[in-house]
Amino acid sequence: MTELLKLTAVVEAPPERVAEVLLAVRPDGVTGDEFVITDRGSRITVTVDRAARSVSRQGEWWYRGVTSVEPDPRGSRVVHRIFNVAPKNGWAVRFVSRGPLNAAPASFAETVRDLGEQLGVKAWVID
Repeated sequence: MTELLKLTAVVEAPPERVAEVLLAVRPDGVTGDEFVITDRGSRITVTVDRAARSVSRQGEWWYRGVTSVEPDPRGSRVVHRIFNVAPKNGWAVRFVSRGPLNAAPASFAETVRDLGEQLGVKAWVID
């Protein structure tokens, strides 16, 4: 597994509160902390790890995105990482990963902005 991208933000709320909002990803009618969704035609396995305050989304070939909440002196640090988990033909990931990697910063910024709004606190991307 190779890390391709790391994005970090600060949310001025305790990690438990941030995680409560961030980990509320389960679609209606779904039980458990591991489930499969379809996103733009791809099968995505979503795993919520409440103890680690993280949620991961893994595709069928190369993509694994993990978003976690860690303590920070200002409240919480939200970290989003994208990994290449392709077991073979990893060289092709350079080409197919461009879209998701280029879209990730804007998507992450939107998630952070939403967290701040839902919690009524300041939230911002730091890198």
